[in-house]
Amino acid sequence: MTAHCLKLTSYFGERHRSGSEFTADALLGLYGRHEIEASILLRGTEGFGLRQHYRTDVSLSLSEDLPLVAAAVGARTRVEAILDDAVRLTGSGLVTLERARMLAGEDATGGAGDLPAMSGMTKLTIYLGRTERVYRVPAFVAVCDLLHRRGVAGATVLLGVDGTAHGRRQRASFFSRNTGTPVMVISVGSGEQISRVLPELGALLRRPLLTLEQVTICKRDGLRPAALPGTGSAGGMPLWQKLMVYTSESALHEGQPVHRAVVRRLRDAGISGATTLRGVWGFHGDHAPHGDRLLQVGRRVPAVTIVVDTPERIAAAYAIIDELTGEQGLVTSEIVPALRAGPGQAS
Repeated sequence: MTAHCLKLTSYFGERHRSGSEFTADALLGLYGRHEIEASILLRGTEGFGLRQHYRTDVSLSLSEDLPLVAAAVGARTRVEAILDDAVRLTGSGLVTLERARMLAGEDATGGAGDLPAMSGMTKLTIYLGRTERVYRVPAFVAVCDLLHRRGVAGATVLLGVDGTAHGRRQRASFFSRNTGTPVMVISVGSGEQISRVLPELGALLRRPLLTLEQVTICKRDGLRPAALPGTGSAGGMPLWQKLMVYTSESALHEGQPVHRAVVRRLRDAGISGATTLRGVWGFHGDHAPHGDRLLQVGRRVPAVTIVVDTPERIAAAYAIIDELTGEQGLVTSEIVPALRAGPGQAS
């Protein structure tokens, strides 16, 4: 299958409830009932929103409220069918809706149908199972090795705790091997690079499920995000902008991890929200793919910080991010129709 699709992303706190259940469970249950092709629930390590500050350090406290990101990708009709419910369930969090192209099954190999023509910079997202393997190594390791050999700008592997794969729900549980729990690999490269690597990825993976989105790389060429109009066409949702900052936990600024410095400076600057997700494997630039054992404290692993706000505030956020990242890290920008899922108000 090769098709245009929608990506629905919700940002909220781990303790947030929707009626009698946690919002995370309510959202993933919604995705499962509607057989959304791919979704993933990610637990962040630090972040904040307009109404709340979430954070965690190396020593976790039971009183901490961690940021969560729930992303669902599916056919336009299926995502549109759950949009109102997802907004209602997210409550005071943030919801964004983006266009993407999905490739699954034989079409991801390039053997059936024409692959999409791509120009400019492209974000390729690959959905895998946690214990999926290729040639006796974890599939995410094999995927990162291939992407690195083909010269893409970077890739970050994020481990989910719940989600759907090919329309079936997969969730982590304490007494399970969690073989189907989703893993998401986010990579960025030129359209030409991504086009060339798609057939190889399709041949490498047993049941490939991929999405493609257009992005702008800001950091490499020094460009600031361009000014955007204030209103989009997606149901009247205002056009906001999303920055994704790819760094490493080992990258420091004045003695603290860069991603932590970014979150705290952005909060002080009045940005609407930011969330940091810790990866388990990945690479950027010429550095070889790396990562340490899962759940090991002080791992040398990638981190990605997501910032969503109005174009005006994103320009201020980018100035801070540019200062803190120095010569390391990768920063991309995307246009996202977004709304604040509160009492009927978009912001």
